[in-house]
Amino acid sequence: MSERWGYAINQWKPNFDFFTRREQHERAFKTLSAAGFRAIELRAGTGRWEPLGRPEQVAANFGSAAQFLTYLNSCGIDGVSSLWWDPGEPNHEEPAPARSPLTVEDHAGIVESARILAQFLRDVGGTCLVARALPAAWRTGPLSSAQLDAAGACWSEVGAVTSALGVSLALHVDFLSPLRSLEDIGELLSRTDQELVGLALDTAEVSIAGIDPVALAKQHGDRVRHVHLKDARDTVGGEYLVPNAEKHVLLGGGERRIERWFWEMGEGSVDIRAVVDALRAHGYDGWWIVESDQSPSPPESVLLNAWTVQHVLAPRSGSGR
Repeated sequence: MSERWGYAINQWKPNFDFFTRREQHERAFKTLSAAGFRAIELRAGTGRWEPLGRPEQVAANFGSAAQFLTYLNSCGIDGVSSLWWDPGEPNHEEPAPARSPLTVEDHAGIVESARILAQFLRDVGGTCLVARALPAAWRTGPLSSAQLDAAGACWSEVGAVTSALGVSLALHVDFLSPLRSLEDIGELLSRTDQELVGLALDTAEVSIAGIDPVALAKQHGDRVRHVHLKDARDTVGGEYLVPNAEKHVLLGGGERRIERWFWEMGEGSVDIRAVVDALRAHGYDGWWIVESDQSPSPPESVLLNAWTVQHVLAPRSGSGR
């Protein structure tokens, strides 16, 4: 089977009210197509400022999932690969408050939200729901065994729902997560149904958290169902525990005023080729999704990343795209 390469569109939304107009979408999609990427990863969102992030908004802006796919095709994009989702972000369409897989009372709401998003993803041709595994560590504190049990049960139930719709589930570990080691990630995975719940390996996020992504690929490669490829130059240290770390550390750069946490492949210290090789050795057959979060120039980042895919990461027999 040929490898499947796509690109996440999150870098085109640097602030709340950007990337909301059709002409902005068209320029982004045509840029990705010209660079050789023919699938996109969407980001779940809410309201009119996220016109691509919910089934209701896609219907309002394009008429239907089928019409949205026709629009993508007109821009040179074959379809949607996946959708990234954080159940901790409130949304107005259901309506739903912030929810946590660590809280048993939140599980039913998380499962229903996942059902809605998985149905939408199936309708636009996507195959993987990528879910933020846990809330940020500054919110949770150290996790108890009972909390990990609750999270594992929640995600196994979600995986059963998405699998029934033909969509896989992959848990995304970010650098603000309370999971801070290979062992921590293994503890959560061991509490989930391995047939229904996979891992989304994000090369930059785990590196910034202080986890070796190559070691992660080798140790847990059999559970990896989705991959985000981007580079990093810094580690977060203890600042992941700063209150409101999403704002003050992720977006604000923390005490060191980090300009960008995320970089184009080859511009940082992550051995991305070694990660890719390790996953290929495990027989990985999911999506390879390239990202350029926080890029000051998304089109330039796309071209730089495309060069790395074509000349560094492509299988020796060809690019696979």
